[in-house]
Amino acid sequence: MEIPLSHFEEYIDEPILKRGLSYFKNGFVHEPEEIRPGDYEAVVEGSEDYTVKLSISNGVITEYSCDCPYDMGAVCKHVVAVIFYLEQDQLGLSQNPTKGSTKKAKASSSKPSKRKTIAQQVDDLLGKVTHDELILFVREQASKDSLFRDLLLASFAQYNPNESKALYTKQVNTLIKVARGKYGFLDASGAKYVSNELSSMLSLAEHYIHKGKHKSAFFICTAIMDELISALGYADDMDGHLTDTIYDAYDTLTAIAQADPPEEVRKLIFKYCLTSFSKRSFSGWDWHLNFLHLAAYMLSTDSEMEELFKRIAAIPKSSEYEVKKAQEIQYDVLLKRKGESVAQKYLEQNIDNPSFRARAIQDALDQKDYEKATALANDGIDQSSGYPGLIIDWYDWLLKIAESQNDTERIILYARYLLLKSHNPKRDYYQILKEIVPTEEWTNFVEAIVQEAMERKPYYRTDLVASIFIREEWWSRLLDLVKKEYTLDQLAKYEKLLAQHFPSELADLYAERIIRYIENHVGRSHYRTACKYIRKMIKLGAREKADEVISQLRQTHYRKKALMEELDNV
Repeated sequence: MEIPLSHFEEYIDEPILKRGLSYFKNGFVHEPEEIRPGDYEAVVEGSEDYTVKLSISNGVITEYSCDCPYDMGAVCKHVVAVIFYLEQDQLGLSQNPTKGSTKKAKASSSKPSKRKTIAQQVDDLLGKVTHDELILFVREQASKDSLFRDLLLASFAQYNPNESKALYTKQVNTLIKVARGKYGFLDASGAKYVSNELSSMLSLAEHYIHKGKHKSAFFICTAIMDELISALGYADDMDGHLTDTIYDAYDTLTAIAQADPPEEVRKLIFKYCLTSFSKRSFSGWDWHLNFLHLAAYMLSTDSEMEELFKRIAAIPKSSEYEVKKAQEIQYDVLLKRKGESVAQKYLEQNIDNPSFRARAIQDALDQKDYEKATALANDGIDQSSGYPGLIIDWYDWLLKIAESQNDTERIILYARYLLLKSHNPKRDYYQILKEIVPTEEWTNFVEAIVQEAMERKPYYRTDLVASIFIREEWWSRLLDLVKKEYTLDQLAKYEKLLAQHFPSELADLYAERIIRYIENHVGRSHYRTACKYIRKMIKLGAREKADEVISQLRQTHYRKKALMEELDNV
């Protein structure tokens, strides 16, 4: 959740807000350090000392975390206390340390002047320390601090003559260990830190690819993927930092495969893909099936092909989607390595696969075997009970077959069915019908479709009816439909069309729905939405009606300060 600093109070529960303010006023917040531009860290005293981290960009808190055990909501009182500290000048607040902790001396109750960030302080220091002094410091720290030693050794694993995947695995794990809090959880800030550090490793892997060091690049990519997929189990990856890094690592692994690596690396990639797939290490993610694609791309011998096919055959039948996609991979491999006849035989043996059935229908159409094509499509309908999207696909094939035969009666039958049933139509079925239904029959034909669409249950097809009214330019009927069915956003969808013919009526509809909207919604973002539609009323030339809406809202909701402020801006 992003939190705008200018009105952060609206995003935080009242009890937490009050506790955070109390912590701030009692001087429990130590002066925040700006680690790097926009990234702050502060200690807040509680039953223990807790560390709060905030990232701020353009006046919005984009990330926040605290290492306290609170898990009853998105924001804890310690985070809120730090926000109050940062915003104390704007809010006219000050600390009262005399009531606060005596454990440590507190910072001044007024915010200090801007000073250098930690990163800038470190850069200044590194510019002054001698090379020998730095070496001595690193050597001493490495001997005393095992975590520092592991991070040092792992961060420069590429210089180790015994380079292996294990070295990079250790580096990834050390980075994760550094970022995890004392409770073992990798919060959003820690996930971002790990992702940023691993981006440098992936850049190194890309450099290795260009230098022909494919094996080193392979070690880096697979270490990152394997360790991060495990880390997702104890990490807050709501912002997708870790997930994006896994995607990047997979893309880099694919780049290695496409760079014509040496035989040793080709075998490593092939084995890694099959092993990861069989262990289902990435099950539930795109990468799981992608490993089969990559293994198929990398295989070079018939024995490897059979090994791939064994993994495909072992997929549980209950994983229907996975089975179908794996069959398509096997078909492509057979076509490439064994030829069309063998691949075609496999296709026919697995004709229940929708991809194979569609391919078989197209082949039959190309050969003008309309009877076979029709039988395949009808059988697809029978086999697809419970899958309405697939049934639509097979009816679309029946329509294509009828078009190939110039069968007017069946074209009308299937196009009409698809027009009424398809919520995301593949083609313009309405236009197909208009071009083939006799002109003198068209109006009655369309009226029957409108009536059926409005009576269809459980889902009324008002979207279809509205589109028909627009295409036929039946504007008064569109207005009547909108009056009955549509919300504010849906009103705006048809505003340009209706405004040309019924500006006053449209403004009335906006007025009614704006008032209802405010009655059912609370919060500044909703108030801004309502004001956006009030402005639309004004653009429609209904300034007087807009003023009436504003007046009614002020009288009815005068206690909603944020609403009053937004109305002032209309």
